[in-house]
Amino acid sequence: MLFRPKYTIDSIYHLKIDELQKLGIKAVFSDLDNTLLAWNKFETAEEMNKLNQRLAKANIKLVVISNNNAERVGKVLNPYGIAFVAKSRKPLPFAINKEREKLNLKKNQIMMVGDQLITDIQAGNLAGVESVLVQPLVETDKWNTRINRFFEKIIFFFLNLSHRVTFKETLKNG
Repeated sequence: MLFRPKYTIDSIYHLKIDELQKLGIKAVFSDLDNTLLAWNKFETAEEMNKLNQRLAKANIKLVVISNNNAERVGKVLNPYGIAFVAKSRKPLPFAINKEREKLNLKKNQIMMVGDQLITDIQAGNLAGVESVLVQPLVETDKWNTRINRFFEKIIFFFLNLSHRVTFKETLKNG
């Protein structure tokens, strides 16, 4: 289904290397705001760096796929050497597909992680990669994300997801 994630987890920081390896994941594509980093704070930047290092040790590439501009994304990620695609135009799958091809990986070797059904999960599903919905790191959003959250509530209602989506510390089938 277009908006239904394959998996859920409470936080990208709880992804376990052994689970990713069992699934054959070679790259984790992630949204930035409210997935890796609170949109209005940089408090999780060090945690983001540790996640990148854990993934790198296991030969799993972390790539941020963001709709933000390159200046905003680069300011956060360049100090840590984390690869990114800015202005990705999610929910369109083009950035995911281009990065997957650049890394020479198969669709089932990529996991797209994000906090929004309308952008992140839809983009991952359209690209045919594993999709993972996480809880937003903070409850507030930028003005444009608030619009998406409004429509997400409608999608949750119509897909009857409101009581079925649970977030735990390990990957769970969505």
